[in-house]
Amino acid sequence: MIGVAVIGCGLIGNKRVRALTDSRLVVVADVERSRAERLASEHAGCAVSAKWDEAVCRADVGVVIVATTNDSLTPVALEAVKHGKHVLVEKPAARNQQELRPLLEAARQAGVVVKVGFNHRFHPSFQRARRLFDEGAIGPPLYVRARYGHGGRLGYEREWRAQPTVAGGGELLDQGVHLIDLARWFLGEFSRVEGHAATFFWKMPVEDNAFLFLSTEQGQVAWLHASCTEWKNLFSFEIFGRDGKLQVDGIGGSYGLERLTLYRMLPEMGPPETTIWEYPGEDMSWRDEYRHFLACIREGSSPSGSLDDAVAALGIVDRLYAVSTADARSTSNRAGR
Repeated sequence: MIGVAVIGCGLIGNKRVRALTDSRLVVVADVERSRAERLASEHAGCAVSAKWDEAVCRADVGVVIVATTNDSLTPVALEAVKHGKHVLVEKPAARNQQELRPLLEAARQAGVVVKVGFNHRFHPSFQRARRLFDEGAIGPPLYVRARYGHGGRLGYEREWRAQPTVAGGGELLDQGVHLIDLARWFLGEFSRVEGHAATFFWKMPVEDNAFLFLSTEQGQVAWLHASCTEWKNLFSFEIFGRDGKLQVDGIGGSYGLERLTLYRMLPEMGPPETTIWEYPGEDMSWRDEYRHFLACIREGSSPSGSLDDAVAALGIVDRLYAVSTADARSTSNRAGR
């Protein structure tokens, strides 16, 4: 079994460990040693490393999982790659596109597999939706409409996600990057990026809402909204085609029952033929994503949710931040006249 090092033992690090299959947890590291010790105590023979850079270069480690804050994702992953390790790095993989590019080049030179944690691709609803989409169930794609949001929690504005130097951005980077990745997965590359990122409620220097209008060279459109002022957690992703629609609602837990609905247009139009699939129970996307990652290592293939996908998604994020900054400066200049 392949040996695994986990860097970052918070909520996501623990989820990643629970999802391990055909692997052995060898070592863990965290800036808060007590968290690493708690996680290691649950796995016989797992060591705790005081320094993450010592953990990623161990000879008995073949895979490094990076689940740190955004500012450390690329540095840790880059060091692991330099030591010839395969890496699963949490989204967004970096704070911006420029920061991520050296990791992309290093991974190519080292010949290792680096996968980004776009686990939403591996929800069963999305796996089935992609198969139906590829089979032509809804005909040629027209546009995507998607919303993803939560309501924060007490003290949210004081967490690391609210610190620009640590997080790199706000809700657009946190949940919005999932929507961007999924929209690209179905529609392809976007040549036009417009929208608005703003802070409406939380007293923090990063945005709590992001609205995106994306379009492809072929004229297909994605309308995306990521929010941490949703109050009631929400996930909704719709793919519209000429002959029907695929709709994913909920991703389990507080986001509600995961459900995929296929609406197929009838020749006479009117109410569509409707088929519903429901996926109750535990969220297994983390496990299925990790199994896919291991398969890519064995086969030497590129993963679904690759560094290239992350670079493209972060390019869209960067462009929207640039648009929003320009809009803010224009508004400020007009107000000062």
